[in-house]
Amino acid sequence: MIKPHGTGELRPLFVRDEGKRQTLLEEAETLPQLLLNSAAAANAVMLGAGYFSPLPGYMNAADALSVAQEMHTADGLFWPVPCLNMCADSSVTGRAERIALLDPNVAGRPVIAIQDVTSIETLSDDQMTLITEKVFGTTDRNHPGVATFTEAGSRLVAGPIRVLNYSYFEQDFPATFRTAMQIRAGIADNGWESVVAFQTRNPMHRAHEELCKMAREALGADGVLIHMLLGKLKPGDIPADVRDAAIRKMVELYFPENTVMVTGYGFDMLYAGPREAVLHAVFRQNAGCSHLIVGRDHAGVGSYYGPFDAQAIFREQVPEGALEIKIFEADHTAYSKKLNRVVMMRDAPDHDMEDFVLLSGTKVREMLAAGQLLPEEFARPEVARILMEHYQDAN
Repeated sequence: MIKPHGTGELRPLFVRDEGKRQTLLEEAETLPQLLLNSAAAANAVMLGAGYFSPLPGYMNAADALSVAQEMHTADGLFWPVPCLNMCADSSVTGRAERIALLDPNVAGRPVIAIQDVTSIETLSDDQMTLITEKVFGTTDRNHPGVATFTEAGSRLVAGPIRVLNYSYFEQDFPATFRTAMQIRAGIADNGWESVVAFQTRNPMHRAHEELCKMAREALGADGVLIHMLLGKLKPGDIPADVRDAAIRKMVELYFPENTVMVTGYGFDMLYAGPREAVLHAVFRQNAGCSHLIVGRDHAGVGSYYGPFDAQAIFREQVPEGALEIKIFEADHTAYSKKLNRVVMMRDAPDHDMEDFVLLSGTKVREMLAAGQLLPEEFARPEVARILMEHYQDAN
């Protein structure tokens, strides 16, 4: 199986020993407490679950700026997006060397981690702008990722952490949330050597289904990891529980048995396009995948990125050997009326746009809200029914 990123073994920061975890929870009651924002809490979950291996915790300003500018930490570890604990006011921590971190996403705000504070720094306006521009490719606050980042505050509380729970993800998604360690164990149990990962924050329509099958066949992969984001999204995106049900129904009915793992991870979407695509590759390498599908407008939003910028960054900016995972470059896929099957549009140069079954997101939502099933060429009927129920309930 492929090695984890940056080291020969995973370095998850979750405290697995129940006795040690309880001792830390008792200690947390005596420590200054800092309420995290959702992004920092999600970073803690990813650090605990091994997806951010081998990072020891939250980055300081030097590492954050180096990652933003050069895609590596100050000591040279390749990393595409800063992992930060940002806040507007850190005064509650005083000069404490250890603090308890509170989860904003769970009732009662329980302790999610203990942090050893190595530094507290304030980013200047110029430094905030630099990080924003490099990571998101824009400083436009209409961009949902930019808005989240710039509203978090400019104080960086840096240092290693020990994670005590996985926030709401284990409770809300017990059949789906999996750590990188658990996915690696599942891959080993299946006897798979090569695994192609598919990232999604949306339900999977017919084109996504066929893309996974195309990639598995083209790569000769043993299996497919459908790996969905379970954290915070922008308004209008399909909730994770609805998406989970739709994807599981599709896999149950339309994929060969024992070829797919359906799992999810606890992270808030950044909508950072190319940089987030590289971060997705790091996640999947740590989870044991040999390949990641990177398609049109991967991790994008609106028109902030070119349709294939997320593929170009791997060729043009990721240094050779920085990652062991390989990228499967995919074009937009759609059902061809001429060929009566789903194809990658680049493989059908004789087609015009009217030769494909294409529906805009707005049209899809309108049809489902009106109780109209989507065309079978676009979505499996069983999947469309699940989505239709969601939109009708929402209206």
